[in-house]
Amino acid sequence: MSIKIKQLPETERPYEKMELYGETALSNAELLAIIIKTGTKEESAVTIAQKLLGINQNSKNNLDFLKEMTIEEFTCIKGIGKVKAIQLKAVVELAKRMSIPLNYQKIKIKKPEDIARLLMEEMRLERQEHVKLIILNNKNEIIRIKNIAQGGINSVNMSMREILAEPIKMQAPKIILIHNHPSGDSTPSKADIQITEKLFQVVQLFDIELLDHIVIGNGNFTSIISKILTKDGEILS
Repeated sequence: MSIKIKQLPETERPYEKMELYGETALSNAELLAIIIKTGTKEESAVTIAQKLLGINQNSKNNLDFLKEMTIEEFTCIKGIGKVKAIQLKAVVELAKRMSIPLNYQKIKIKKPEDIARLLMEEMRLERQEHVKLIILNNKNEIIRIKNIAQGGINSVNMSMREILAEPIKMQAPKIILIHNHPSGDSTPSKADIQITEKLFQVVQLFDIELLDHIVIGNGNFTSIISKILTKDGEILS
């Protein structure tokens, strides 16, 4: 039987410890225990949190796996009911949203890394493919980021019309296409390369420049335009 939180010295209880020393002094399990709040007759909230962290066998300090867990998967852990699972999902979603810049506009894009840095946290752990279009002005500053399409685990269907409708309407001079690979591997598929080549040609008919098509993986990315048409990974200006 695990030690109850009330049996711990006050300075070692998660709530009191945070109040005394601040949130950085708490372990991942202690922080999760505050969200879980209560344990069971057999286990404390900290022990339940440790079990939750134990799901990720690769690294105890890497919390990315929490973003992928469903409410049902949380409730598979004894001591985490539906309400606690929903609370955990809410906190994870808040953390995800906090990593996204509040305002994309006027951010200047100079190289593929700028796009990857901007959208990596938002897209890298998605379970489905998502396609976004970044619309820029002549100074390579972002005007708008538009969701284009959402697909399955391995593919997504998108047409030239869907991609170009907004930039044509806005008379935008430049665009960047970006999508994620749920597998975590950003290596472009044959279809990715083909649609890039086709789009590169089509946009010229509308005096629009395709600066890049970037594939986001889990912590990695690939610039298709740089790989095929340019050198040194620099965005064409």
